[in-house]
Amino acid sequence: MTTIYRYCPRCAQPLQTRTEGGFARQACADAQCGFVWWDNPTPVVAAVVEHDGEVVLARNKLWTHRFFGLVTGFLERNELPHEAVLREVEEELGLKGETATLIGHYSFERMNQLIIAYHVPARGEIRLGEELAEYIRVPPEKARYWPAATGFALRDWLLSRGFDPQPIEMPARRKA
Repeated sequence: MTTIYRYCPRCAQPLQTRTEGGFARQACADAQCGFVWWDNPTPVVAAVVEHDGEVVLARNKLWTHRFFGLVTGFLERNELPHEAVLREVEEELGLKGETATLIGHYSFERMNQLIIAYHVPARGEIRLGEELAEYIRVPPEKARYWPAATGFALRDWLLSRGFDPQPIEMPARRKA
């Protein structure tokens, strides 16, 4: 989730909205300070994991709905995205990824993330990592996608394989 600053983290002056780099940004009111909160998206990798001819979808322990999605994770400092996605597949599913083939990149505005999605054929026995509650296996011809960043990655991969994926309806989000 994006942090919202009200005061400058350098000099404690109130931030104000002004145009920087062609976008409205929060910036320090003190011109000598010069702080600008760029609010750049966080890069996240996602894997369409293919195991024994099926797509493996997982449910994070923190998700309040029983929803299954792609394995995702953050890049570590100095890590390449294709290395990160193989690491995440091994950490979260206990599987050894054979390759990581780029599907595409997708904006996930709600979390201010840039999703870099890969197809990862994997081998081994599934052993869930500490972040996952459960998983399901879906034959590609029966897979459906959700209307968000990682869902679009799954859709695009399925289309590239000659399937005609259909969208699923997402549960309504509760307002806080």
